[in-house]
Amino acid sequence: MMVAETTKPHVSLLPSPGLGHIIPLFELAKRLVIHHDFHVSFLVITTNEASAAQEQLLRSPTLPSGLDIVELPPVDVFAITTDDTLVLTRICVIVEESLKSLKSVLVELGNPKALVIDLFCTQAFEVCGELSIPVYSFCTASTALLTLSLYLPTLDREVDGEFVDLPEPIKVPGCIPIRTEDLLDQIKNRKIDEYKWYLLHVSRLPLAAGILLNSWEDLEPVGLKAVRENSFFKQIPTPRVHPVGPLIKQEETTTAAASNIECLAWLDKQPPGSVLFVALGSGGTLTAEQLTELAWGLELSQQRFILVVLSPTNSSASATFFNVGSDVNDPKAYLPEGFFERIEERGLVVPSWAPQGLVLKHPSTGAFLSHCGWNSTLESVTYGVPMIAWPLYAEQRINATILAEEVGVAIKPAVGEGKTTVGRKEIERVVKLVIEGEEGKLMRTRALKLQESAAKALDICGSSHDSLARVAKEWKA
Repeated sequence: MMVAETTKPHVSLLPSPGLGHIIPLFELAKRLVIHHDFHVSFLVITTNEASAAQEQLLRSPTLPSGLDIVELPPVDVFAITTDDTLVLTRICVIVEESLKSLKSVLVELGNPKALVIDLFCTQAFEVCGELSIPVYSFCTASTALLTLSLYLPTLDREVDGEFVDLPEPIKVPGCIPIRTEDLLDQIKNRKIDEYKWYLLHVSRLPLAAGILLNSWEDLEPVGLKAVRENSFFKQIPTPRVHPVGPLIKQEETTTAAASNIECLAWLDKQPPGSVLFVALGSGGTLTAEQLTELAWGLELSQQRFILVVLSPTNSSASATFFNVGSDVNDPKAYLPEGFFERIEERGLVVPSWAPQGLVLKHPSTGAFLSHCGWNSTLESVTYGVPMIAWPLYAEQRINATILAEEVGVAIKPAVGEGKTTVGRKEIERVVKLVIEGEEGKLMRTRALKLQESAAKALDICGSSHDSLARVAKEWKA
């Protein structure tokens, strides 16, 4: 383990596996180094199935001096999981195995001033307790999910049976109620391991010295007020909450990947605000039937679009979570016959991956059809782009409802009663609405206001900059 010697204050960051967890913590690490003069050791849980996209991110030649990548001893995933192990359980058992080495790694690093972990690394509390290192929790998702998570141990004690069978929405104290159908998959069935793992980790949140949030004051004011002021959260007690976002991936414009050049060159030829960007996240896939309906809906809408596609699967919406960037596919093999010829002038199909940040910030992009993962949500809002909300798994349904009903920057397609697939006519309707309808213009206006707000929050003297500065001061004391 080679770590540069430095007199700067030294902290460590530890994300659980998956790009959705790694990216925001990696951006936090960069901000601590560049804006707050820290030396940061970024601890990486390694396995024998690391994704190509993760490798590319962590091996960037443009990393700032003072940010060290420290790989924990590798875990043999195949020895501790099976093919049918669900995503969250898989993450948790990998983390548990990996963190057996955490104490020796932290000692070798010279006992950093603090360790920042995400939600699924709470075994670190015990390790760091032995070393007298304060542990801070970083919430990679929304404030809404944080408040629900803090409330879950109480809900678990007070409710018999399944939460999804409750006659009314879940009333998290001080927050907007959550419909039972929007609950994240991991807590819809209390008998499975995923629920037990999730409950275990969230019940440890009060052990944190503080909670850093990838959000900012103007985006989720109701939830932030509740977690700070509501008597329920004070009684838990909830650690002090520090909104430090939006922390989003900074795309490197210098990269010359073919998909970058093709996407951006195509966008350059389109009118301002005219293109719908369709990308359902690094880990999300659709069924063959749903992908066919999506393709027909885009074609029928007569709007311009970029469609990023992964091979369809009928097994799981999160099928590509652990092999991001490794999917090689030929869209002509599964998109409708003649689709490419019919949309030649208006659409661009990109297999596997596109430079999302660069596409969203391009002036020709007018809307984003997204799975509503929190990283993608923050990117869309940060670049002032309204959304069509298409949640697939995890907490994405909660995010989609917040964006559509509270923030007002998204529309959710309707699924017919008794159906699981969104039909092509409904897709046609929402695409037209968001690109050229009056409601779409209103959503864009709101998104542009939030874009300004996000930029101000991160500026020097902005709310998120100052929030992180206060934490940095604690670490430097």
